[in-house]
Amino acid sequence: MDNIRGKTIAITGAARGIGHATAKALLGRGARVVIGDRDVAVLESAVTELGRYGQVTGYPLDVTDRESFEVFLDKARTDGAGHIDVLINNAGVMPIGPFLEQSEQSIRSSIEVNFYGVLAGCQLVLPEMVKRRRGHVINIASMSGMIPVPGQVVYVGAKFAVVGLSVALADEMAPHGVEVSVVMPPFTNTALVSGTKETAGTKPVEPEVIAAAILKTLDKPKTQVSVPAPLRFTAAAASMLGPRGRRWMNRKLGLDNVFLEFDQAARKSYEDRAQASLGVVEKN
Repeated sequence: MDNIRGKTIAITGAARGIGHATAKALLGRGARVVIGDRDVAVLESAVTELGRYGQVTGYPLDVTDRESFEVFLDKARTDGAGHIDVLINNAGVMPIGPFLEQSEQSIRSSIEVNFYGVLAGCQLVLPEMVKRRRGHVINIASMSGMIPVPGQVVYVGAKFAVVGLSVALADEMAPHGVEVSVVMPPFTNTALVSGTKETAGTKPVEPEVIAAAILKTLDKPKTQVSVPAPLRFTAAAASMLGPRGRRWMNRKLGLDNVFLEFDQAARKSYEDRAQASLGVVEKN
């Protein structure tokens, strides 16, 4: 059975980056794709561009607002066959810098987008999947949800939460015939890493690599997906290290200060957006 062709697949935060690349790949496989994003102008541009590849629609979405999420999912059902086959909780933001310098707004934005948005999406879409005894939820976390990195304290905490939520939920949903997966990308070549230096441990992969992993997960479901796959074992080994070993590894990989010392001017545009990612941004 084809888990992609003809299916209605909703993707959050899909006007850019990993979500956009995933939408394009899914359209190439014959899926009916519905994308959501809080930036209306960028969303409309993405829908126009993606429309060249297949059947796609898009709607404004603030994943931190449960009502906004409900409206988005209702529209996705209407565009589809009355139900959603797959929800990809992709929306995320990554404010970085010293923890003691993080503003309350930045902390709330990171937690509400990266964790609450995923939790809300799961709770809103799973009842219909349980009723139909089929469906798949894919939550996009990060390898930072397995390997803690200085300068990403709040982001790491939120992504750890997404990994734990996803694994526990996968086991809870399994008796109902519903799949739950968590995909953990490494540093990806999107605006999230703007202004940071490339090190041995932060060489970014392209969004299309993550999109391919997501499609593979739909074709052959599994609970935890690392990109690339061997990183999962690296993360498991790292989690067994004591403080000295962990800090030594971070220094060797250049992870000890990459998110503490960065080009603030080059990153300002993204940081401003990431630290205030609540609410829909209407067109000017």
